[in-house]
Amino acid sequence: MVLEPPRRLVRALAEDPGADDAAAWLDRLPELVEAATRHHGVRVERLLQPGGRSGVVLLVRRADDAPAVLKLAPPRARPAAEAAALARWDGLGACRLLSEPEASTEDGARHGAAPGGDATGRAATLASERGLLLERLRPEISLSSLPQAKAMLEAAETVRRLWVPVTGESPYETLTARTERQAARMREAAGPLVLPLVENALAVRRDLLAAAARQDAERVLLHGAFRQAKVLAGERLPWLAVGPEPVIGERAYDVARLARDRLEDLVASDGGASAARRRVTKLAEALDLDRDRVQGWAHFRATVAGVAALAAGRRQEGETLLEFAAWL
Repeated sequence: MVLEPPRRLVRALAEDPGADDAAAWLDRLPELVEAATRHHGVRVERLLQPGGRSGVVLLVRRADDAPAVLKLAPPRARPAAEAAALARWDGLGACRLLSEPEASTEDGARHGAAPGGDATGRAATLASERGLLLERLRPEISLSSLPQAKAMLEAAETVRRLWVPVTGESPYETLTARTERQAARMREAAGPLVLPLVENALAVRRDLLAAAARQDAERVLLHGAFRQAKVLAGERLPWLAVGPEPVIGERAYDVARLARDRLEDLVASDGGASAARRRVTKLAEALDLDRDRVQGWAHFRATVAGVAALAAGRRQEGETLLEFAAWL
């Protein structure tokens, strides 16, 4: 089929440190789509636009004419980990995975065991090439379409369902490893004017991880990229999460991105700084979390995102994010 990748995806992949691999994946995309539709026995209705920043989403029909979604993403987006998380949740709080995860991730998804290295690499390649067949939700309706107070209430109820404990090893990335990568990129990209804010964010991260290293610290499966736009209206349940970037860690990290939803409205309002801190407090109270840890992770994640936006030439977005980070 003729397929032109969404501009938002092309732009996002070009900003990724693995842009060369991403470019090669984009070149192969038409053949990958053809192979994936054949593998899953589906026919394509249309490409979802504007789509996401990590992969291509196609609205498809199964052999029995039931609607579904086929998602293809490059290996760097870790589609095998996404499949494992969706299988673990099994439709509770998130869209349902309609195809079995690749064999090497299946046990990890169901029992928390880590697959072998070679098998993991093969599973990652297969998940990227075959794509994920998913329950179709209503992509035109997300929590972002609701009034802010209602959206935050529904978001809190949805994300709470995703937090399942993980014991032993798992097929998912750890919070320490993920934020170490983010911290390294932030150090490299930060200009002199934002260095004080960056150094503060790095110090906050060190303190948060030191406490998280305790033997009794939380170790749960997190969505990893949770926000209002990642929660769509469904038929089976009113609201279901999509697009996880699963990670193992503490719940406060998952709420941190949610804290800056509709940031432009927050920045434009009078008393934006106090409103941002009140939002953090409300989220922490609603989900029974430590307010300081939610605020700390919100500060770190906003700083990381702001520096990355500035480095990519998105000045207004970067400055807005860093202003939010400074408030916290």
